[in-house]
Amino acid sequence: MAPPRTRALLLLLLLTLLGLGLVQPADGQDRMYQRFLRQHVDPEGKGGNDTYCNVMMQRRKMTTRQCKRFNTFVHEDIWNIRSICSTANIQCKNGKMNCHEGVVKVTDCRETGSSRAPNCRYRASASTRHVVIACEGDPELPVHFDR
Repeated sequence: MAPPRTRALLLLLLLTLLGLGLVQPADGQDRMYQRFLRQHVDPEGKGGNDTYCNVMMQRRKMTTRQCKRFNTFVHEDIWNIRSICSTANIQCKNGKMNCHEGVVKVTDCRETGSSRAPNCRYRASASTRHVVIACEGDPELPVHFDR
């Protein structure tokens, strides 16, 4: 496994290439992929505690207008996450057949129910578990965290 610094540099390189247009998914797909990265990918994060969720949910802009009730952060490099897109297609919650399943390290952040934006408060739960993500495009990229 690559050292954490190397993984961070690879993610930065990918984001830079996407920004420069050298790796160019379709416009709508690119926006959905970028949103997926912002909301769900934290390869360097250890996660696992409430403070992590409180900080990351705010930092990733999911507490601006209202508190997002539930979010999952994946603690794997983007290449591991993208490799899930090459597994067999399974049905998503919306009925589409563009979902894929894999096992990754995650932190689930659940809003406590007693906070108000922008000062949202979360409970954290860290685990290694099965996740389902939707992928689109050619090459297929993760665009939605299904479950």
